Amino acid sequence: MKKIIFAVFVLAVITDISAQQYKVITSVESIVPSGLGRSRIIDSQEEKDFEEYTSEQTEEDNTRNKSKRGDIRVKNFEETKLLNFYNIAGIRFQNIAANDAVISSKLNAMAAEGWELIHVVSGVESDAGEKDGQGIFITRYVFKK
Repeated sequence: MKKIIFAVFVLAVITDISAQQYKVITSVESIVPSGLGRSRIIDSQEEKDFEEYTSEQTEEDNTRNKSKRGDIRVKNFEETKLLNFYNIAGIRFQNIAANDAVISSKLNAMAAEGWELIHVVSGVESDAGEKDGQGIFITRYVFKK
């Protein structure tokens, strides 16, 4: 009897591990002066198999993957508008608070769908000087189910 219970437990653990899914949601917030940029939350509605776009290169075999870069593009995605960090008068704290509320709403919706937030990573490409005028603040939210 103990062996049967142990076997069922092991099977349940293996099934749980193999059934894990991961999902990445990205927020892009513009830090372009004068509010000219675009800010969004992006949520892909398609799945892609990384192996279709992966090639292995060794000394013996320099075979390239035959897929085109355009094949990687996702055409089905959810795009949620956010406000830009800046407007014509400068940094806009109300916009940051509004974005926080919208992002929190998205995170709460994901949690309600059974997704667990397991990692967050951010990066900035900011203004590189007088003539640049470009910049984004990007955050990736990694979920597990």
